Amino acid sequence: QVPLVESGGGLVQAGGSLRLSCGASGRTFRHYNMGWFRQAPGKEREFVATISWNGGSIFYADSVKGRFTISRDNALSTLYLQMNSLKPEDTAIYYCAASVRTPVVRTLSGVDYWGQGTQVTVSS
Repeated sequence: QVPLVESGGGLVQAGGSLRLSCGASGRTFRHYNMGWFRQAPGKEREFVATISWNGGSIFYADSVKGRFTISRDNALSTLYLQMNSLKPEDTAIYYCAASVRTPVVRTLSGVDYWGQGTQVTVSS
């Protein structure tokens, strides 16, 4: 089990920025491929971004490409999501996800562990 705890969500105006963090306990964080997903009200949870265990592979959903940046600090056991140029359609609960089975965490079925989520609200 890898407890994942997100933080950094909040209310921001369109065009603004937020940085989400996901802290993991234990020394195994560096072995996990990590990702961010989000779920808007009435919609299915969707992929946002993923980063491999060593940071060598990074992928983004088309909807956030060029605006969001995923990164990780294995020494601090922390995953980040820098979100710039936020839009109202980015409003959602954002979830941190970890996988040992898949090299890139892009599907719900590939996730082994989930965080509890953090709310991001972008006002117009």
